[in-house]
Amino acid sequence: MAVYRSLLFAPGNHPRRVEKALALDADVVILDLEDACPIAAKKATRAVVVAACQRPRKNLGYIRVNATTTEFGYGDIVAVVQKGVDGIILPKVEAADEIRAVDWVIANLEREHGLTAGACDVIPIVETGRGMANIRAIAAAGPRVKRIAFGAGDFTLDMNIEWSRTETELLAYRSECVLASRAAGIEAPLDTVWVNLRDAEGFRSSTRHVKGLGFQGKMCIHPDQVAMANEILTPSAAEVEWSRKVVLAFEAAEAAGSASIQLDGKFIDYPIVYRARRVLEAIEHIARRG
Repeated sequence: MAVYRSLLFAPGNHPRRVEKALALDADVVILDLEDACPIAAKKATRAVVVAACQRPRKNLGYIRVNATTTEFGYGDIVAVVQKGVDGIILPKVEAADEIRAVDWVIANLEREHGLTAGACDVIPIVETGRGMANIRAIAAAGPRVKRIAFGAGDFTLDMNIEWSRTETELLAYRSECVLASRAAGIEAPLDTVWVNLRDAEGFRSSTRHVKGLGFQGKMCIHPDQVAMANEILTPSAAEVEWSRKVVLAFEAAEAAGSASIQLDGKFIDYPIVYRARRVLEAIEHIARRG
């Protein structure tokens, strides 16, 4: 199981920014062929981002291709499904059939290049009203989709919603991302970027909020956001200590024939124990990545 707390975008056509991003502590670096890459440079940048992913690095390396509805989408996928690329970020997904079509293309490329079948991960970004209406089918579209992402920038534009600092207008849609992921049996989703780079406290508040909603990670557009996302989305020392106490106390209670106990004045039963085990599993994966 990989760790997806922080996912840092870097424009694929800027070698220095790509190099810097890959040297940071982001769990995932997303080299961008879409919004951050000018039209004139898109085709030439395909080979550049693949080469960057093939160099030694400590992060997972993904490439955001252009949407399948554009003139660049298919060519991007054909060019970047190569050894060393961990997966693709697929923007503006609106239907499960898009995922199935992309999966078919990738599966053939994997065979052609001698890659492990299913090795190339696909993370669809839901960022339109139509995509949100079909999000449950998108999340369940196939085994290559292990997690989905929410893109608020294009989504609020498409829906004519004012994206406020408090983000209260996004609550229903974020909750639908979490519910769709759970219903499909995939990992918790990844949250949208925070675009106001001068408002670090806003980023902090947004990240804490989505952690509480059930998201596992935050997409980042500036290196300064990475450490904050990692810190917030990592279980705290107090959470880990409490979780260990819960698991140990409950195991002792189970051995004595009890399935509900009190610990430090709190009622503990199976749901609480399962949450504690999830925290311990998460911190184990994070420690392994470090």
